[in-house]
Amino acid sequence: MTTEVSIRSVHDVAGVAAVADHFSDVWHTPRSAPPYPAEVLHSLIHAGGAVHAAYDGERLAGAAVAVRGPGPDTYSLVAAADRGLGPALKQAQRDWALRAGARTMRWTFDPLVGRNARFNLVKLGAVGTEYLVDFYGPMADGVNAGDESDRLTVTWDLRAPLRPYEPGDRESAPVTRRAPDGGALAHRDGGRVWCRVPADVVALRAADPALALRWRHAVREVFTEAFAEGFTATGMSRDGWYTLEATA
Repeated sequence: MTTEVSIRSVHDVAGVAAVADHFSDVWHTPRSAPPYPAEVLHSLIHAGGAVHAAYDGERLAGAAVAVRGPGPDTYSLVAAADRGLGPALKQAQRDWALRAGARTMRWTFDPLVGRNARFNLVKLGAVGTEYLVDFYGPMADGVNAGDESDRLTVTWDLRAPLRPYEPGDRESAPVTRRAPDGGALAHRDGGRVWCRVPADVVALRAADPALALRWRHAVREVFTEAFAEGFTATGMSRDGWYTLEATA
């Protein structure tokens, strides 16, 4: 028998505290020092933001936080969920943002985490529009510690239909950079750049922090150079390759 999955907004003290605990568990911090404390979440709700929680039966299985920005923007501050629940959480945020009159939503994520890139760029249809070098400075949680906190900003057009992902033919394009593992890091051909990320950067960071940092710097060079030329990130393949395309 399968349990019922539900998504709902959270306002009560117990529900918000459970969300704060969930974020602690995801980022491997003590529950006494969550990355998003309950009092901060309450303040964001009071200021017009929204906390959505995903429940698998009665079990909290994911949560997401969003706030209104200036003009037609909203910002998704954080989201984390069991596999398979991410689309429902983002849809709940999308519905909330549209009711509030927003047209776009923005958030950041670690560009080395390929599965998140694929979810954001391919499954949702967001576009990587800004590369932020060491955005948060040193981070002390159990997932990011020991690395530099580069982030990719994505912009999600809430009213646009999902576009088909066209990865192009990277294999026929010249290799322009080599990765720390000796393989190809980047291909470039005309208006497209392809950039590879490690298969599992979280595991790599735990096993070999120095190598993970070399990957960070290598990918950073590709992205900052491409973004300076007007490229955006439009897709991620299942085997870990970004597609970046020149904007018109």
